[in-house]
Amino acid sequence: MRTDSEIKMSGFEVLNHNLGMVETERFIVLIQRERFDYTKWREDLFDGLSGNEISKKAMEFQDTLKNR
Repeated sequence: MRTDSEIKMSGFEVLNHNLGMVETERFIVLIQRERFDYTKWREDLFDGLSGNEISKKAMEFQDTLKNR
């Protein structure tokens, strides 16, 4: 199991890789500023999708990361 610090660093790396430093900082400020309920947000994220569909979307997303 990874430590909280390791998870935070991985998260920053993913955000920075996909958004760049400036937009990563903006994203973090937006999340901190708004009343953001991650659990509620996740409830609808995969609404209506089967496990296979979610898996397919995850694999497609992974492919886009490899091609960058």
